[in-house]
Amino acid sequence: MEVKIYDSTLRDGTQAEDFCFSAEDKVRIALKLDDIGIHYIEGGWPGSNPKDAEFFREIRNYQLKQARIAAFGSTHHPGSTAASDPNLKALLEANTELVTIFGKSWTVHVKDALRTTLDRNLDLISESIKFMRQQGKTVFYDAEHFFDGFNADPQYALATVGKAMEAGAECAILCDTNGGSLPSQIQKGINAVKEKFPGIPFGIHAHNDSDLAVANSLTAVEMGAMQVQGTINGVGERCGNADLCSIMANLCLKMGYACLGPENLKRLRQVSRFILELANIPSNPYQPFVGRSAFAHKGGIHISAVEKNPKTYEHIDPGLVGNKRRILVSDLSGRTAVKRKAEEFGLKFSKSDPVAMQVLEELKDLENQGFQFEAAEASFELLINRTMGKSKKYFELVSFRVIDQKLSENKDPVAEATIQIQVGGQLEHTAALGNGPVNALDKALRKSLEKFYPELKNMELIDYKVRVLPSLAGTGSKVRVLIESTDGQDQWGTVGVSHDIIEASWQALVDSINYKMYKAEKDNGAEKSVERRKTR
Repeated sequence: MEVKIYDSTLRDGTQAEDFCFSAEDKVRIALKLDDIGIHYIEGGWPGSNPKDAEFFREIRNYQLKQARIAAFGSTHHPGSTAASDPNLKALLEANTELVTIFGKSWTVHVKDALRTTLDRNLDLISESIKFMRQQGKTVFYDAEHFFDGFNADPQYALATVGKAMEAGAECAILCDTNGGSLPSQIQKGINAVKEKFPGIPFGIHAHNDSDLAVANSLTAVEMGAMQVQGTINGVGERCGNADLCSIMANLCLKMGYACLGPENLKRLRQVSRFILELANIPSNPYQPFVGRSAFAHKGGIHISAVEKNPKTYEHIDPGLVGNKRRILVSDLSGRTAVKRKAEEFGLKFSKSDPVAMQVLEELKDLENQGFQFEAAEASFELLINRTMGKSKKYFELVSFRVIDQKLSENKDPVAEATIQIQVGGQLEHTAALGNGPVNALDKALRKSLEKFYPELKNMELIDYKVRVLPSLAGTGSKVRVLIESTDGQDQWGTVGVSHDIIEASWQALVDSINYKMYKAEKDNGAEKSVERRKTR
């Protein structure tokens, strides 16, 4: 039996405290999830906020490899009809082939949250799904609070599932919405569903309030669940959702379900870190499978045993999920990872090449300084190019000065950047105003370079994040700056680290411009190569 993965990071995940994405971030994440083979991506609740509606408009511009985008929403309001309900209209406007509709399974919610009758709630489920099916949509039905509802009134909880399937839902997703169920309670509820509705296609949606979301999800799969919902890294409201990183690794490596191909599974840690970096959230080093410490060994006896046979203290080969073994007194691995990443950029060298070792040593040094490259692929590609002697210096800084001046309490500060650079021996001196010192510096740099490199005119900075790195130095701590840039065709991330936020921003800005110029030359080279082949 095949198990499909339904990712809810862009909707359920964003309900986590301090966890937020722009519409552009959500598009980037969706493309990354599609790239590793996720089957369904829940883009958001289009009826709840403009940002989710913007995502659904933007994602239409991309041709996904495999994933189907789902729009999420509730059954229609008790006081309206399905055809007139604003929430269902928003689902239609999202223009997705697949919609996920949730309804109430627990009598407490029907009476206290919806404030309607039990029979009327059954009508809401049936009418909403039928309406969507009439509009040509594939519908998944999320039975919200199913297991709590089953414990309170088994017959009614089962009746809600029956109504959804009669109305045309393709799959009934049984939800442990409060996250309080034990695996034995999951088994009891699923057994009742299978007995009442033999052969019904069902899935599982578990929350982690009892730290059992992954266990409950895997239990459901063992009992025949054909779909597992969750979020990357388990992010979500309260204690979070089921962690798809752990679920997919266990399904593929221990339970025999090929929900991701082996090569895509090797990118699991990369995707995990990528999403956390975009959310500007520190990663959990102790996270199973993908955490930095998941395969770290410090005890002397452990190190000795692992060096003889890794199976002595490792439940899987860390490379299978894109992680690596770390011997904390001496890190012994890494060249293979550098080689694999370089190959993604079209750069070829063997892992025994001295260049690989040099890249690895520089990478270790930079990471010790606070650099992270998971969401700064452009900076990492430039690092490899520099080490291989293939980088080109497009300009040289002579000096810059940034002034941030506040003239009165009632006025915003005024930022001005002055910069001197040299391009091919020619000195360029200019200045610019901006919304803050970094924006002013960005404008001044681009203003001084555009006369030499006109292709920079279609480049813009679309995101800027700052993280204070852990330290006892307070306001003197290092900061990491992550910048996202685009030229209308591609997007790329760059990074800088310093005790000075302006210097860290400068590093990331310079990498961003250098990458744009490098990319333009690479693209032009590819175009010329195609033209040469055409003329042969």
